[in-house]
Amino acid sequence: MKAPRLVGVVHLPALPGSPRAASSVAEIAKSAAADARALAAAGYDAIIVENFGDAPFFATKVPAVTVSAMTACALAVRDAAPATPLGINVLRNDGEAAIAIAACTGASFVRINVLTGARVTDQGIVQGEAATVARLRRSLAEDVAIWADVDVKHSAPLGAARPLVQEVSDLTERALADVVLVTGEGTGKGVDLVKLEAVKEASDKPVLVASGATLEMLVPLARLCDGVVVGSALREGGRAGAPVVAARATAFADAFRAAFRAGA
Repeated sequence: MKAPRLVGVVHLPALPGSPRAASSVAEIAKSAAADARALAAAGYDAIIVENFGDAPFFATKVPAVTVSAMTACALAVRDAAPATPLGINVLRNDGEAAIAIAACTGASFVRINVLTGARVTDQGIVQGEAATVARLRRSLAEDVAIWADVDVKHSAPLGAARPLVQEVSDLTERALADVVLVTGEGTGKGVDLVKLEAVKEASDKPVLVASGATLEMLVPLARLCDGVVVGSALREGGRAGAPVVAARATAFADAFRAAFRAGA
């Protein structure tokens, strides 16, 4: 990845089988396609689809109905924005499902929140399964990139915290992550710039900010990372899970390009 990347998130509402499910897959897919068209029209470099509305999340494997519904929605996004690279994130941490969906939908990358180590989360202890994910990728979709979080949001280390430099090294050198993601403490929360700078210095792979990116933060972020993954800021009132507002998506994309050109 040579150029800065601007990645827009499609937050799927609760899918069938989850506690707050209220819409059919056809209705959800239609809404996801509308979000994708707005992001593509604004010139986003990639779109990632995630089952944001399925909370409370399973710690690891999701049910078959979730995989099926996400596949249908990802295909709708693919059809709505065929020229825009597609990503898949199966929350909370089902990397195998993400790889499988990517293989069947032509997605370019997957996001995995915990690829290495173990984290204490609201789902309990979530453990990385890099060995399984890497082997499945090799057999199903060798060209799909793995985007992995370091010190991911909504979690804390199990036991004593390890040096951040070592965490980054393990992600890229041992777990084979292609992109490193840095988040704040929760959805929509800004990143610690000192932490971001440390990750960037430690990584020989692209580093993207994956939570809390706002218009006001783009200039300082441009000096410290290779791009952003943005979701909440594209919605009315910055509310995660709401539909993408086209005007907000365009305004953010314009500001991103100006900031990252200046910081290049």
